[in-house]
Order: sequence, then structure tokens, then C-alpha cells
Amino acid sequence: MAKLTHLDDKGAARMVDVGSKEVTARTAVAEGLIRMNAAALEALSNGNHPKGDAIAAARIAGIMAAKKTGELIPLCHPLALESVTVDFTTESGGIRVRSEATLTGKTGVEMEAMTAVSVALLTLYDMGKSLDKGMSIEAIRLLEKTGGKSGAWRSAD
Repeated sequence: MAKLTHLDDKGAARMVDVGSKEVTARTAVAEGLIRMNAAALEALSNGNHPKGDAIAAARIAGIMAAKKTGELIPLCHPLALESVTVDFTTESGGIRVRSEATLTGKTGVEMEAMTAVSVALLTLYDMGKSLDKGMSIEAIRLLEKTGGKSGAWRSAD
């Protein structure tokens, strides 16, 4: 079984010491989906929602959240991100959100990419809840990551 790096020898939580790790170019790509009824999908995806452009608001929220990940997730290192993108694809019954985070550093950006997706999805929910309170946020996951000692990883599907 792999050792959990966020626990010391006595089982207490700790921030991982990355001081001796190599600086490498690192990327992470994550995605998630919000399912909704047709009226909400139309309003959120067409840019004419009464609250404003939901996609634009969700994109900004996702980028801002990625930048704040070290403040939101206990034991995450605050990172100097070089790039964060948040993109949206409308599909039957919902909107898929995909984020990519990059930096050159000593620790990965998986949590930043996943936080961007999560907050972008929550923003879409907030803007569309008057049209569909039953929206569901699903399948937030890491798709791929590069860099670091463990190298590249990609989801099998």
C-alpha cells in the first residue's frame, strides 16, 4: 500500500515538504459535468440569461478558484500558476467543464485544475437554479497530468 504523504509517522496531518523536489513543467487537466433540464440549458448556454452571461461568469469563477486553491484545500501548497483555462461544451442535457492548469514548480497542479472545474460548475448551478433546482454536478475528475517525479498520467477512458 502506498504511503500517504500528508500524514507523518504518527498519523498527524502535515504539509508535504517539497523543498528537495525537482522543478519541472507541470500540467493537469480536469473535467466535470452539470446536468439540467432543457430550459436551464438554453438559458445558461446562450449567453442571454437574466443574471448575465453564465459561461463568462463561470469561467472567471473557475480561474479565480484555481488561484485560491491553497487557501481552500487544507495542506495544499499555494502555487504561482502560469496558466489556467476553463472551457465549456454544451451537450445533450448538460454542460461539460474542462480546465487545464500549468506551472513550472516543485509540486503538481491537479488540485488547481479540479478546483477550477468544481467552482465553475457551482457557478453554473447558482446562475441556473431558478430554472432547475434539480441540476446535478457529476464526474469531477482528473483526466491527465504531466511533470514531477511520477511523470505523465492519463485516465484510461
